[in-house]
Amino acid sequence: MQIIWEQGAISDLTEMRAYIAQFNPIAADKLGHKIIETANLLKDNPTLGKAGRLYETRELVIPNTSYTLIYCVDSQTISILRVFHHSRKW
Repeated sequence: MQIIWEQGAISDLTEMRAYIAQFNPIAADKLGHKIIETANLLKDNPTLGKAGRLYETRELVIPNTSYTLIYCVDSQTISILRVFHHSRKW
């Protein structure tokens, strides 16, 4: 399956990395890579995340972080919709 990063998720990831990089650039890079690597696991197991709070979405908690991927799956693609920090309300 193909993974598509929607604009909202790209913005979330960019903002998160920029914020953390102000204090620790290495940690920002490591976290960004961890999120992308975890998202890539969905290629082989698209139902890895639990059923989402929003209709037809799924949520995948990034291990050992405070971030969750919000995504949806169809027959051909996995669309990463957002990357949320657990402290944010949505």
